[in-house]
Amino acid sequence: MQALQIAGEGNLQVIEMEQPSELKAGEVLLKLEYVGFCGSDLNTFRGRNALAKQPVIPGHEVSATIAAVGADVPANLTVGLAVTVDPYTGCGKCAACRRERSNACEHNETLGVQRDGAMRDYIVMPWQKVIAAEGISQRDIALVEPMSVGFHAVNRAEVIDTDVVMVIGCGMIGMGAIVRAAMRGATVVAVDVDDEKLQIAQQVGATYTVNSMKENLHERIQQITEGLGVDAVIEAVGNAITQRQAIDEVAFTGRVTFIGYAPTETSFLTKLFVQKELDVRGSRNAKPSDFRAVIHFMQTHPEFPTDQLVSAVVTPADAPQAMQKWHEAPAKVFRILVKF
Repeated sequence: MQALQIAGEGNLQVIEMEQPSELKAGEVLLKLEYVGFCGSDLNTFRGRNALAKQPVIPGHEVSATIAAVGADVPANLTVGLAVTVDPYTGCGKCAACRRERSNACEHNETLGVQRDGAMRDYIVMPWQKVIAAEGISQRDIALVEPMSVGFHAVNRAEVIDTDVVMVIGCGMIGMGAIVRAAMRGATVVAVDVDDEKLQIAQQVGATYTVNSMKENLHERIQQITEGLGVDAVIEAVGNAITQRQAIDEVAFTGRVTFIGYAPTETSFLTKLFVQKELDVRGSRNAKPSDFRAVIHFMQTHPEFPTDQLVSAVVTPADAPQAMQKWHEAPAKVFRILVKF
């Protein structure tokens, strides 16, 4: 069978692997339909992902069909069922796992990062990691995982209907946060440097949009909130500028939730943490409940503009060229999907 492998910096190649032939008890054989490239895959391709093993088969944004099931698999997981995958692991022993927050497991290994991922024709998964996703197109199922990360961040921020929420970064994860915050009745301010992304953000639930390259972000936030600042910020970019903006623009006693990983250290005036009595939180990965919430949203909102969120669909043979183009112009890509 075919697979894609990142063998080193700038080196994405098609390789041949043996197709799985035997299933142990509790295992499910999945035929991959579409798998999305995400920002971590791009960073691995660029040689900037310190967490990724080398070489590695990327891919943890999964759309698949069940091809076979082993013994002791629940009856609802049947051959032919459209599914996605929870791509994270939990050790069951660390502090996070003991608190039933295995999405933040100290020893997590994500598909396509610390262990080989799903960019291949077939993969075997434990049944506990397989999530049914009927009623959605196979292509759109590959968008569930990145959106679930945004949904999870909104949970971490404890967003309610009276909040004004600023989402910085309108990529796929930021879009998920915008959708979830709007579903909860919050007023959402979407911030990005790309007008096209901001237009889509408005379509999926943002009340206000701010291009922070063209407008004074502080002045706009003060205007929108009548000088109070936003109640919650979800930072989905991961650089020093946007992380500081999150702290600067949140209201006194507000909440700041960071999703993005900054490549370098970020310095803060920590007096603002105390003066504002802020809740500053991280948000990592997603829980199965977040996956199910995204699936339910997509099942019940067929008007959701997924066509605008898929930048390209390519074959495995064309994937290296697509990845190179993404590397050269990263701001213009939402998601590249590989069709197997």
